[in-house]
Amino acid sequence: MTDNIIRWSHAGETYQADWLSSIQPNPPKWFEVIGDQTNADTAYRLASEGCGMIYQGDFQNARQLLQALARRIDKKPLKAAPTLLETFHLHRARQVQRANILNKIILHIENGRSAMKRAPKVSEALGNALDGDVPASLLIPLQMLQGMVGANEWRKKGVVVPVLGQTIHPYYGVYSPVRGEYLDLILQAPLQAKTAMDIGTGTGVIAALLAKRGVPNIIATDNQPRALASAQDNLQRLGFANKVKVVEADLFPSAATADLIVCNPPWLPAKANAPIEHAVYDPDSRMLKAFLTGVKAHLNPNGEAWLIMSDLAEQIGLRKPGELAGWIADAGLEIVQRLDTQPRHGKARDEQDPLFAARSKEATSLYRLKSR
Repeated sequence: MTDNIIRWSHAGETYQADWLSSIQPNPPKWFEVIGDQTNADTAYRLASEGCGMIYQGDFQNARQLLQALARRIDKKPLKAAPTLLETFHLHRARQVQRANILNKIILHIENGRSAMKRAPKVSEALGNALDGDVPASLLIPLQMLQGMVGANEWRKKGVVVPVLGQTIHPYYGVYSPVRGEYLDLILQAPLQAKTAMDIGTGTGVIAALLAKRGVPNIIATDNQPRALASAQDNLQRLGFANKVKVVEADLFPSAATADLIVCNPPWLPAKANAPIEHAVYDPDSRMLKAFLTGVKAHLNPNGEAWLIMSDLAEQIGLRKPGELAGWIADAGLEIVQRLDTQPRHGKARDEQDPLFAARSKEATSLYRLKSR
């Protein structure tokens, strides 16, 4: 998991620690030790120059410095752009810049804990996020550590999924089913299948919903070990492990067929800038295209494929109108029904969001597809 050893000196002592290249590939250019007397102006300048700042002092002061940097970045208005597509690219560039700056505030963790004053216990969160492979001496961005702690709380407490009437417990790095409108569509669609597949299962929430609707034999696939572990855990908690088999596969399990194959691929054809973003961004629509071109071979006679997609890509200009329909036809499939719903997340109503013009018109759809 680690392939970078960082060494630095402070107050006449020399230190070294691992840098987790698996979750943040590029370490800062150089490192300096800062503390409670460092102000936001100094920290912003150092971060902009590529310096990683190892914070020594009070943990709450480190959090406040991180928040001050975030406010400094967020208060700058996004440049006006003539099209939504250009606005999207500017917004993404701002997100990358924001992450690069904020990830320069770094903590030194030894044996799963920080020596800083008022530092919380983080050993459990680190252990779960890193699958137990926690280096004895570790440098980690404070923002990333906070994400791990938050994800660990979600994993313990769970996320309520109304259509299931129960909670889903997502693991760190596995996309949480916080947008429930697509699950409502799965609940509404006509269903008579005896066998089903959930392609790219993530937390296992779609497989669980299919099991709740009475499908007795389901295969849930993913190519990420952490997603497979999360899905298996959730299906066990929900009492559906006897109906759902979790399988590691890149899309379809070899030679298997089913009456129903469901896929909720990433909705936006753009580059992912962090591991968790792979659930949202699909460069060149690779997963979407691979699902469409491959699904027909895995359908039983008279079987259906359910594709769950948002039209946000079309609203922004990332995908041309009618392009998805063309890919469906090229794959030898036809649309027998399209169920639509409107998003309920906060950004769809936030007029300050840079992409509000697109989000306010967004529709989420379930396409029922059959072989032509």
